[in-house]
Amino acid sequence: MDENKEAETLAEQGQHMAHNMAEVFDVSGQIWQRFLQAQMEEGAPKHADPLNAWPSFAELYRTMWDNPKEVADKTIQFWAAQQQLWQHSMLRWLGAKDMSEKIDLPHMQKADKRFAHKDWSENAVFDYLKQSYLLASGFIQDTVGSVGEMDPKERRKAAFYTRYFVEAMNPANFFALNPEVLEATVSEKGENLVRGLKMMLADLERGKGKLLIRQTDMDAFEVGRNTAVTPGKVVFQNDLIQLIQYAPATEKVYAKPLLIIPPWINKFYILDLNARKSMVKWLTEQGYTVFIVSWVNPDHRHGQKTWEDYMFEGGLAAIDKALEETGEKSLNLVSYCVGGTMAGTLMAWLGKHNDKRVASATFFTAQLDFEDAGELQIFVDEHILEVIGEDMEKGYMPADRMADAFNMLRANDLIWGYMVSNYMLGKDPFPFDLLYWNSDSTAMPARAHRFYLQEFYIRNAFAKGEFKVEGVPVTLGDIKGPVFHVATKEDHIAPAASVYRGAKEMTKAKVQFVLSGSGHIAGVVNPPVLQKYQFWSNDDLSAPTLEEWLKGAAETPGSWWPSWDEWLKKRSGRMVPAREPGAGLGAIEAAPGSYVRVRFDAPEVAASDEKPAV
Repeated sequence: MDENKEAETLAEQGQHMAHNMAEVFDVSGQIWQRFLQAQMEEGAPKHADPLNAWPSFAELYRTMWDNPKEVADKTIQFWAAQQQLWQHSMLRWLGAKDMSEKIDLPHMQKADKRFAHKDWSENAVFDYLKQSYLLASGFIQDTVGSVGEMDPKERRKAAFYTRYFVEAMNPANFFALNPEVLEATVSEKGENLVRGLKMMLADLERGKGKLLIRQTDMDAFEVGRNTAVTPGKVVFQNDLIQLIQYAPATEKVYAKPLLIIPPWINKFYILDLNARKSMVKWLTEQGYTVFIVSWVNPDHRHGQKTWEDYMFEGGLAAIDKALEETGEKSLNLVSYCVGGTMAGTLMAWLGKHNDKRVASATFFTAQLDFEDAGELQIFVDEHILEVIGEDMEKGYMPADRMADAFNMLRANDLIWGYMVSNYMLGKDPFPFDLLYWNSDSTAMPARAHRFYLQEFYIRNAFAKGEFKVEGVPVTLGDIKGPVFHVATKEDHIAPAASVYRGAKEMTKAKVQFVLSGSGHIAGVVNPPVLQKYQFWSNDDLSAPTLEEWLKGAAETPGSWWPSWDEWLKKRSGRMVPAREPGAGLGAIEAAPGSYVRVRFDAPEVAASDEKPAV
């Protein structure tokens, strides 16, 4: 009887698995059909090498050809290490004692969290697969990074794409080589694959034929409902911006208002994610009248907007309206990332004209000298600008292009990990407001974006004194007044050394430079209540490099916000009665406004080009 029940159970499980596998094949067919449809609509690729990687690899191959002994030595070293690994693994398979520990071999990379499943260590086959990969990837990257003499920029580019390739080849990315996926498929009878492929199909539809990998629960958050919720009013808007004034949180406020110019590459609510993390809310609680710029998510109507339009219709218009609303003659300006780059050119223009509308300037992770601008510089050269120009034939760069570039910088975390977790394991991504914001990408206006890449990333014109505003050269040396400059130690977008170099070149400004722990986002959005990270400060900017500056810097645990608050208060004037938003200019709508709600992946945006009325 028991044998009959067991046979029935096995038959039911087999039927269940067969049913799920049939559904897997059906959904896979739908995915390929949707993908191919999008490819047919888009047409054949215009460029075989859109990222212009081949010249760098051609230079690498030439360098390797010119250094045969060095390549041969590394090859021999690699195969000797592989032989050691194979011997170690064979002894382990045969049951030898004390062979479970990881073998120490040259250039072997450390196993990351993607190898966390127990079978990657406990199962001898998967352990060998893991260690062989870590050894090979380490040797490949060491060879690319060290053989012969190469142009540093070309080597950096080759190394970046090599790392991207190596991360793509991680055995954890493949169904048949990932023990966690195999285990889940057996235990769930393939239901994990059904869920995952349905999720992939939905992401393909959301991306209109291009796979937009979801990194969080897309239904868990909504701008204005549980993120970007600090109360305020939109008090001004034009073609490029909505200006938000936030409600006061104290009975009295400092006279000088504080205006924040965020990047237009991302949306402003990174500074207002939720009540616990919100810099905006924290600033109102310190007694500041806070304004913030909400940039339009551009379409074909904004294609001819220039860098100067962003300066004057964006930054300067916001300054003037904040001053008009409060009745003050000057304000404190805060800017972040590319918003800081633009603010730097605006401050130089104001300094050139001896204009005192800005009492102080604060820069968050803002590059002003692009001599060595980090890994993003890999995506910018003259050839790539031509490709970008074709991408922007509608007058703007589609939002997903910039998102792809940022995801490639951290592919293991932002691409491959989700490919496995979402589509192979069938797990719903964890609700995380930061990743929801990260997925809320913006388009780039064609003319302004091309100018930005050409003048900063390629020519480094501002630092060289070759940047012109209204035909007049301006440079970092034209920036005047007190400046608070924040870099973050692990920044992969605006490297701290690059930010420091720009701060040093503000020769007419009194600069206080601070280095925060963590990266581009967490190092800036680090409320004191979290008691995380640390920061370094040193008033002496005579050191030629950031490393030298750090030797004389004092380390303070926790957030740098209180230190900035002390600095700001000295430059914010007397205390006055709290101001209600829109008392002078009037209120257009409640914060966070309508511009920030326009998503590139929303069905209604795809069906209509309409934007909020201006």
